[in-house]
Amino acid sequence: MSETDATDGPPPFEDAFSSDDVEQRIYGTILQTREPTTVSAIADSADCDPKTARKYLGWFDDLGIVTRHDGHPATYERNDAYFEWRRINQLAADHSVEDLQDRVRELTTRITEYEAMYDVASPAAVDAIAVAESSGERTIDDVYSDLGDWATALEERDRYERARQQRTGGEREQASG
Repeated sequence: MSETDATDGPPPFEDAFSSDDVEQRIYGTILQTREPTTVSAIADSADCDPKTARKYLGWFDDLGIVTRHDGHPATYERNDAYFEWRRINQLAADHSVEDLQDRVRELTTRITEYEAMYDVASPAAVDAIAVAESSGERTIDDVYSDLGDWATALEERDRYERARQQRTGGEREQASG
């Protein structure tokens, strides 16, 4: 293997952020964090000094990327609401109102089909085992796949609708301004 072959492609998973600067390593660590985590644990994961981690975490807290929990020691966790807001803003920026409306319609059709198929208003109301046992052709995996797709369609429709509302609100402001 040549020297250039060894550097092509992504870094090994256990050292995924080694080539990034410290800010990117801390950001990457936060993205992977699922619960409140101490500065020292974040610094260890990002391979930096805790003082440096604290500085960037304070900045990320000011931006809303993380939430700081006071205590001894203080902990930080990813702010999922920030990433949801960012995703909606990106949808609004990347798609026309018509595209957003079309996607909302498509998702609504899919959701309506699931509601009719399972005769309930939400995937949470479905007893997957009972449905699979009473069906001669649907396995439990089929039912769980439908329920996952249904739940995803509900979440996605909400995002697209919020992006559409954001986009139409911005267009109304421009027209009246």
